[in-house]
Amino acid sequence: MTSTLPAAPGIDTTASPARALVCRACSARYPLAAQHACYECFGPLEVDYDTAALAAVTRERIEAGPQNIWRYAALLPAGQDPATRVTLDPGLTPLVAAPHLAAELGITAPLWVKDDSANPTHSFKDRVVSVALTAARALGFTRFACASTGNLANSVAAHAARAGVPSVVFIPGDLEQGKVITTAVYGGELVAIDGSYDDVNRLCGELVETDEFEDTAFVNVNVRPYYAEGSKTLGYEVAEQLGWRIPAQVVIPMASGELLTKIDKAFSELVEIGLVEAPAGGWKVFGAQSAGCNPIAVALHGDSDTIVPVKPTGIAKSLNIGDPAAGLYALEAVRRTGGWMEYVDDEEIRAGIRLLARTAGVFAETAGGVTVAVLRKLVESGRLDPTAETVVFNTGEGLKTIDAVAGQVGPTHRIKPSLRAARDAGLLA
Repeated sequence: MTSTLPAAPGIDTTASPARALVCRACSARYPLAAQHACYECFGPLEVDYDTAALAAVTRERIEAGPQNIWRYAALLPAGQDPATRVTLDPGLTPLVAAPHLAAELGITAPLWVKDDSANPTHSFKDRVVSVALTAARALGFTRFACASTGNLANSVAAHAARAGVPSVVFIPGDLEQGKVITTAVYGGELVAIDGSYDDVNRLCGELVETDEFEDTAFVNVNVRPYYAEGSKTLGYEVAEQLGWRIPAQVVIPMASGELLTKIDKAFSELVEIGLVEAPAGGWKVFGAQSAGCNPIAVALHGDSDTIVPVKPTGIAKSLNIGDPAAGLYALEAVRRTGGWMEYVDDEEIRAGIRLLARTAGVFAETAGGVTVAVLRKLVESGRLDPTAETVVFNTGEGLKTIDAVAGQVGPTHRIKPSLRAARDAGLLA
């Protein structure tokens, strides 16, 4: 939909298909600026596009693009000019066939793992940060920041280092040590808060309103509409990697719920502009949460639109957002597509990590363990069709959360360095 609203300085609407920010609740429209909430109803804003500009994009144009997310630049709000990008060039991560995992779970149709641990800082957050910070640079910001459960902190710090821009990253004080180190190593400011992620996010929402932070782009606060659009590239890639086809079912981890809504949005856009056809009967979206932080799934199970905030617990810290900003929209996507949501406990998560590693050679962080464990639960409950093509999403690298399985795995044998010892251990049988 074309808007007559003026764009903010630096957002080049002659190159970008983005035209405005629109409220997801009341449809109020605003210029392309650093704004994340509606002034009318306080609903969240998202980017609205000129559908004619999107419809002009062809498969051939995408396939001729770079081997990263910027092959989809014509479908994104910023970054059409490579010189303007703040990026580590993430994307085109492996879509791994998982026949052994399928066989173990009783799935007879093709099963795929979209493995985003292959991104530069080893999580899907490189996608959203590249888009958000590219928009932030166009909007004139000179410092980058975020509230993070870990992966986002890694990515913002790395992007800032690459761009030569100062950064300040805020994290919960009990974050996994692997994620603390892989943020601090980039040399920006790293602030640990004595509190949960929701406390950290609340503080960042206050800081962004101060004079001292007026030059600072908080990727998941004041430039959040652009940040969220980066998640669409996961949906675009899956469709392209499947030969321009949308899978019948997807299983997606949920923290804020935004990743799920944006993958669904990506599929819808591809169908709307004619790049793919919807599968017969459409696609179904399934959400995965940890039992220690499951407010969206609990609302669905209770047939409610009221998402009651929780105090997160459990090992899946990257999903520990107790007051999920996009929870209602995740519920809408799952209900509209006929999917479902489930949650799993810490032991099931650990089992999911090991199952994926053993059957597909993918070592996932705890969020990936959640997704695989939920996949198992969905098959066992009959909610997910084992005869329909399915893609599950691993959003991060297992080395970041190695403590989750450190006590469960190790050497299967310990022997002396001799042939006799090897024979006695049964290794020559």
